[in-house]
Amino acid sequence: MAFNSQEGHIGSSLSCVDVLTVLYFKTLNIDPKNPLAKNRDRLIFSKGHAVSALYAVLAERGFFKKSNLDDYCKNGTKMAGHSTRQCLPGVEVSTGALGHGLPMGVGMALADKNDKNKRRTFVLMSDGECDEGTTWEAALFASHHKLDNLIVMIDYNKLQALGRTNEVLNLEPLAQKWQAFGWQAKEINGHNFEEIEEALKIIPFETKKPGVVILNTIKGAGVPFMEDRLEWHYKHLTKEEYKKAIDEL
Repeated sequence: MAFNSQEGHIGSSLSCVDVLTVLYFKTLNIDPKNPLAKNRDRLIFSKGHAVSALYAVLAERGFFKKSNLDDYCKNGTKMAGHSTRQCLPGVEVSTGALGHGLPMGVGMALADKNDKNKRRTFVLMSDGECDEGTTWEAALFASHHKLDNLIVMIDYNKLQALGRTNEVLNLEPLAQKWQAFGWQAKEINGHNFEEIEEALKIIPFETKKPGVVILNTIKGAGVPFMEDRLEWHYKHLTKEEYKKAIDEL
């Protein structure tokens, strides 16, 4: 998808595709044939720039035909470069303005609590989003209202658009920050399917507390020449790089 469209954000997509796979095939209460079911779990894909990973997983799960992926980032098609609501089945909200996904998810979780709806809201965020004030305002609000139907997952690949997270704005100690805001926190290997599935097996993690899973990941995971390299936040693949990446995968 990225090579055919000559678009970037490959590294960001490869760091979160494992957790998306577990979510859509093991965790979420969803029905691809009825994507707007009232009792469905919802995933807010807050790091919208990495939407190629979401599209790929939704296609594999049967939300739409895999042939649609050929339209990724092409003018006049529904396959936008950031996740966009009402363009494709399974895409819950429009995202890409970082720091907005969690506030939306908090609002949805609160509405479900008020409506006594048993469904759950999941929010997948980037680590760079933890630089945003809206993230921490939403975190305070969620714990205050005891939103234990809300689960946040942070793709902690430790690189953001312009540098390493500890150089741009140090987040550590990240788990303790969320705990101080009243959340139950888990920290795991974000590329280990068993760890991800186990972490999400029992929700809520603790009654009357929202939960956060910090996924320690690698930007560009699976393609050695991309791994932990800042340039693969934006860089486009040449034909030679594309062939090498496919061979590695």
